[in-house]
Amino acid sequence: QVPVAESGGGSVQAGGSLKLSCAAIGTLAGDYCMAWFRVPLGKEREGVAVVYSGGGGTAYGDSVQGRFAVSLDNVKNTLYLQMNNLKPEDTAMYYCAADRSRSPFLCPSWMRGRANDERHWGQGTQVTVSS
Repeated sequence: QVPVAESGGGSVQAGGSLKLSCAAIGTLAGDYCMAWFRVPLGKEREGVAVVYSGGGGTAYGDSVQGRFAVSLDNVKNTLYLQMNNLKPEDTAMYYCAADRSRSPFLCPSWMRGRANDERHWGQGTQVTVSS
């Protein structure tokens, strides 16, 4: 795991867009899975989108499929989440995390497991969508 810093959250109206950024503080040796997660108020953490540094491994949660797009800049070690057509139910604190992985095919299952791990989370960035 590597420390991260999330940014880009804010308040928007339904139908609006936001782009989140997650900068890895330091580097991960080798390839890795990197993902966005969110914690709606009063609910459990869920995986939003995941990508593999070596290419492939991209997957999305069912509720954001077709509206959100995840991308990774390997040079800057920065993960992005472009969020379009935002809905009030997207309101949450958004976090990111990264872990080494030997295969892109492991990324979706890693995201599901990582969502249940309470350790080692950054400060997150708040997204609020009003109706």
